Amino acid sequence: MSNQWRDRLAGARMQVDKRFDDRIRTSEFTNQQWGLIMTAVEFDIDNPEQPESAELVAKTDQVEHIIPELDNVPQGMGGAPMGQQQSQGGSGDGLLGKIRGFLGGNDDSGQSDEETLQAASALVGEYADELQQFLEEEGQWTSLCESAAAAK
Repeated sequence: MSNQWRDRLAGARMQVDKRFDDRIRTSEFTNQQWGLIMTAVEFDIDNPEQPESAELVAKTDQVEHIIPELDNVPQGMGGAPMGQQQSQGGSGDGLLGKIRGFLGGNDDSGQSDEETLQAASALVGEYADELQQFLEEEGQWTSLCESAAAAK
C-alpha cells in the first residue's frame, strides 16, 4: 500500500510530461538526457497530512551520479533504446568521456558537472511545481496527499 500514491503519481506524470515538453526543448538538455535525469529523481510529499500546505518535492540526491553519463546520451542514441547502447560495450567515446569526467568535467560543453547538476536540479524543481499544479487543477492533490499520509 505504501507505493499506491506513487503509482497514482506516475499516471499524472505522463500527462505533465507532455505539457513540459516545450520547457525541455528550451533547456540545455535533450529529451534523452532529460529522461535519464528523471530516472534518478524520486518524488515525495512534505506535510501530506495537511494538503493545503503540503508540497510535492523532487529528491535529486541521485542525479549527481548520472551527470557524467549525460555526455554519452546524445552520441550514438539515434533512436536506439537506451539499454542497447549500454549493452554494446564500452566505446572509445564512453571511456574517454568517463576519463574526462574524472579529470574535471565535460570538455565539450565547457560546463562543469556541478553547473550541469544545478541546471538539472532547477529544471526538476520546475517539473515538480508543474506536476503539483496539474494535480491541484485536476482535483487529485487532496486524495494523493491522504494516500501519502496513510502510507507513512
